[in-house]
Amino acid sequence: MSMYLKTTLMLSAFAVPLIVMATGIIQSAGMVFTLYIISGLGSAGIGMCVMHDANHGSYSTNKTVNYLLSRTMNLIGANATVWKIQHNVLHHTYTNIPEADSDLDQPFFLRFDPHKEWRAIHKYQYIYFWFFYGMSTLSWITAKDFVKMKHFKGMGFLEKKNEYRNAQVLALVWKIAYYIYALVIPLIVLPVSPMVVVLAFLCMHFVTGMALGFVFQMAHIMPAVDFPTTNKFGEVENNWTVHQLLTTTNFCPNSKLFTWLVGGLNYQVEHHLLPNICHVHYRKLAPIVKQTAEEFGIPYHCRPTFGNAVKEHVKMLYALGRGQVVTV
Repeated sequence: MSMYLKTTLMLSAFAVPLIVMATGIIQSAGMVFTLYIISGLGSAGIGMCVMHDANHGSYSTNKTVNYLLSRTMNLIGANATVWKIQHNVLHHTYTNIPEADSDLDQPFFLRFDPHKEWRAIHKYQYIYFWFFYGMSTLSWITAKDFVKMKHFKGMGFLEKKNEYRNAQVLALVWKIAYYIYALVIPLIVLPVSPMVVVLAFLCMHFVTGMALGFVFQMAHIMPAVDFPTTNKFGEVENNWTVHQLLTTTNFCPNSKLFTWLVGGLNYQVEHHLLPNICHVHYRKLAPIVKQTAEEFGIPYHCRPTFGNAVKEHVKMLYALGRGQVVTV
């Protein structure tokens, strides 16, 4: 029941502001910005609290429910098919392994991996990464999904008859629909300057991008975690369970509100070990996982607060930008 309530709230937070703007009754620029920002928060909530569990098959025991709710990814402009390959298959299997974990595959101006070639521009990534996080979803809903789709096809995914073509067409249709109801209709009906609508739309994505960027990246780009290498793609040299513990960090575990808002993704250790378990159970599982890790002498990484996690994440990006090795 708690998941259905949360789903209703997150979908409403995303859709209702867009519906209100589509009526054309909003008169002030301030209200346009406010409604877009609320929609951006709803979009982030859908990604973290609804789509994420559904794509893992952990939202419900009903496969149809999981499938339908996983498609809320398409509703907010991204693509569920690409996400499932990138996140479920590559990231969860090869966490923090260069050239295997697709989450480490960042633009040339970002260095999230100590094994990646260093460039002079990386010295400043701890300053400009904030802007990149904020604008990352805008890239995501335009070109990134198609680039990733082509890349994954080259890796051997989407090989069934017409699967790649159908995935491209479906992604294009959803993205066109998204831009129509999220941007084009407000541009047409709202009695404010088009520049106001465009800037508010960008603010919406900045809010979503910052939320998703910090929650997902802080779990793995941290001073305490490992970045293993392998001699062959498809290999995880350590025991898989140990590998997940070595490459993943929890943060802000004592805040029930924060845990609720981010869909339990502050308990990334538990999520990586048990991705088929709904996030509402992570808080109770965490003490068991921590105790077991300690019994076997395996690190259990956790930062006490969100602020502390942000500080450590920035520290890691600063060090990676200068080719330094960072330890806690």
